[in-house]
Parts: sequence; C-alpha cells; structure tokens
Amino acid sequence: MAKHVLHKSDTRGIANHGWLQSRHTFSFANYFNQDRIHFGALRVLNDDIVSGGMGFGTHPHSNMEIISIPLKGSLEHQDSTGHKKVINTGEVQIMSAGRGLYHSEYNHSKIEDVNFLQIWIMPKEKNIEPRYDQRKFELEENKNKLVNVVAPNDKNALWINQDAWFSLGQFTNGSSYPYEWKKKGNGVYFFVIEGGSTIDSITLDKRDGLGVYDTTHVDLEFREDTTILVMEIPMNIE
Repeated sequence: MAKHVLHKSDTRGIANHGWLQSRHTFSFANYFNQDRIHFGALRVLNDDIVSGGMGFGTHPHSNMEIISIPLKGSLEHQDSTGHKKVINTGEVQIMSAGRGLYHSEYNHSKIEDVNFLQIWIMPKEKNIEPRYDQRKFELEENKNKLVNVVAPNDKNALWINQDAWFSLGQFTNGSSYPYEWKKKGNGVYFFVIEGGSTIDSITLDKRDGLGVYDTTHVDLEFREDTTILVMEIPMNIE
C-alpha cells in the first residue's frame, strides 16, 4: 500500500529578510524541523520571492544538484565556470555543483519581484566536473500532459546527476493523469504550484506538497486549472 507524507503550504518554514521572502518545505538555514529534513534525495524545496535589484551574492556549493524554476519574473545567474545567463519564466535551470563552484543569483529586474523555486537534490556521484544548463519548456502547447524537464536519460530534458525525473504540467479543470513510476524503489513528490489536485484521495491546494512511496502508480485528478511540479527521486540515500 502506498505511503504518504503531506506538507500543507501553511506548515512550511518562513524566512523574512525584507528583500527576500522564503517558504521552506524542508529544514533550511534558520528553519529546522527534525521531521522535515528531506524526502529521499529531495533535500531543499524553497519558494523564494526576491525584491527588484536584490539577490544572493557569490557563494559556494559542492556535491548538490540545484534546480531553479522561475514562476514569475527572471533570474540573473553567474558562476565560476564562466556562465552568465538570465533565466526567464518558462525556463528551468540546473547546476551540478560537483566538486565545487561559486555562483550568484539576482533578480534581473530592478523594479519587479521575482518568484522562483529553488530545489536541491543529493547527487548520485560525488565530485564530478561542475556543469550548468538551462532550457525553455512549452507547457501551454502540452496541456493536460506532464513534460519532462529534468532527467538522467532524456535528450529533451536537462541532464541530472541522479536517477531523478522532474516533470511540469498545466492541467485544466476536470482533467486527470495517470503517473507511472520511472524507477522501482523511487518516491515521488508532488508540488502544486497553482490550482488544486487530488492524489490518492488526498486533497492538495496551492503550494501544498505530497510525497508518495512504496507504490508504482497514482492517478492525479484536477478540480481546477492547475500547474503542478512532479519530482521522482531515489528514497535510499547513502
């Protein structure tokens, strides 16, 4: 029988730094919850709003897969591998920190807020060569489907150093979708970006998260127009 871990939006950790408003699904920085350290290889799921002209100055990372998904606005990225890019809404960025790099992330706008998801996945192999990639994905053209955006084995998605698959989808009110596990033993974390869904008879609203494991199939039902992020990740992490 499937097992579930439900994280309602209003139970997330809160950080208010003035220029940064952040909600933490899992323990992060000054927010610590012994019961919410990680879900399998999913270590961080932050919902960040950064004021115009502000951002995260240059800082180091190592041995972590870091995914950024702008929901509104644009991010300006720069790192020690020589990449300097702007990531816009509709695009997804991935950075394999590997054996170590430095990077910064700033709001590209001087006026408007940027809202983005910052996600950390524990890697499959440690100390690999750092790498960076980003890509635009057309969700509007693939209504009522899940679009692979991150995968270890899909040339149409961004590569990740882990047996993990990220999908995004826009679904219309009344639609449904059967999700089949990509790899036996993995868990799947569903995060409702906008709208509302029912998964295994569990009701999810905007910014709710649900981890499901010890199964290989669930049906997603949508009771309103919904945008959802689906993250399938290994559960057994060394």
